[in-house]
Amino acid sequence: MAKPLFIFTITVCILFNVTVSPQSPTLTAAHTELIKYGFPVGLLPTNILSYNLNHTSGDFVVKLGDTCRITLPPDNYRATYSKTITGKIVENRIAEVDGIGVRAFFRWWGITGIRSNGQDLTFEVGYITKSFPSKNFDQSPECEGQRSSS
Repeated sequence: MAKPLFIFTITVCILFNVTVSPQSPTLTAAHTELIKYGFPVGLLPTNILSYNLNHTSGDFVVKLGDTCRITLPPDNYRATYSKTITGKIVENRIAEVDGIGVRAFFRWWGITGIRSNGQDLTFEVGYITKSFPSKNFDQSPECEGQRSSS
């Protein structure tokens, strides 16, 4: 009698956890690397196909399934990601970024760098910078106008 009750209890607990727990998106290698270097996962969208990082130089290449448009919080800036994003990453700093643009002041600007101090992210567009709370990027965004693959 005790053995079937134990199995029933375990089964109920597993089913309860599956149905009640919110589904968290699977982190890709690129998202995991962002965390290792002091950045939140929300700097990259969810549609990553591949990621390559040279751990010696910090050079990276991120390949997306398609171009991607998102709206950046909290000020609702429009951003675009090219199919290929490149740059150089070291702890708390991403430099030489190519492939990410943001719309501000009625035109598109290329983001050239991103710095993190843990609390804030500072985006660089040439010599111009703008800071946002890091918590705004805790979740990886889905590209707008595209269906989720889940």
